[in-house]
Amino acid sequence: MKTRIKKIILDILCDIIGSILYAMGIHCFAKMANFATGGVSGLALIMNHMWNLPVGVMTIAMNIPLVIVSWKIVGKKYIFKTAKTMVFTMIFLDVIFPLIPMYSGNRLMAAVYSGLCMGAGMAFFYMRGSSSGGSDFISMIVKVRHPFISLGIVTAATDFLVIMLGWPVFKDVDSVLYGIINSFAASIVIDRILYGIGAGKMVLIITTKTDELIERISDMTDRGSTIIKAIGSYTRENKDIILCACSKSQTYTITSLAHEVDNGAFVMVTETSEVFGEGFKEYKKEYKKDYKNLTKKEGD
Repeated sequence: MKTRIKKIILDILCDIIGSILYAMGIHCFAKMANFATGGVSGLALIMNHMWNLPVGVMTIAMNIPLVIVSWKIVGKKYIFKTAKTMVFTMIFLDVIFPLIPMYSGNRLMAAVYSGLCMGAGMAFFYMRGSSSGGSDFISMIVKVRHPFISLGIVTAATDFLVIMLGWPVFKDVDSVLYGIINSFAASIVIDRILYGIGAGKMVLIITTKTDELIERISDMTDRGSTIIKAIGSYTRENKDIILCACSKSQTYTITSLAHEVDNGAFVMVTETSEVFGEGFKEYKKEYKKDYKNLTKKEGD
């Protein structure tokens, strides 16, 4: 019971913080700078500019048909959480932030800060299994009908279409450019908040001097390694693949050691969104976030 109450309180807290940031990005920056953000909120900004309709109310109104169509796709739990989030966001958009002075500086800076605020707000939503609606619903609907289309491509295409609609409405091409900057900044912030904390590097080294190299890596970086047996397709020689997860600051040390020990080593360095385990982030049950609903159809 206590765990459930704690989860509810944390959901509401993240909704409030996320709604403040999201509404700030739309009302204080995007609305002032006269450009459309991506998704349904961008359409609401366009309607506000043309007919002075409230952004928050119009966002919810346009999400209603999307909710009805996607009800069976995303599940009622996700729908209810998203509805709660949209109500909080509407309150801040239409009631609280109109009482606060808007940013009145450079439009480019407004686009950047709008993206930063909106991205941070959406990250708070996603962490608790919710969303701002709009593009997420559209992506899921398209994904069910066309399962081989990437969710990211659908979302990007939807956002770009809305941003382009702002061109004739705001009557300048700069509104499109600022909208793209906003979308780009928001996506970077979401990735950094959700995955950046646990991000690292993975180094793959193909070598014949395995024992010496893993010993040097352990001595210099205090990192363990995994050895994978492999056969070269051209030479047919037996070789080892050393797999080592490390922090970004240790990448150069490990790659340098690889070439120092074995001049013929083949080294590959890749990004890892998150690393769990000894020496990295501890895996806990709370990392199993409810926002799996956003991508649960990906493998269908």
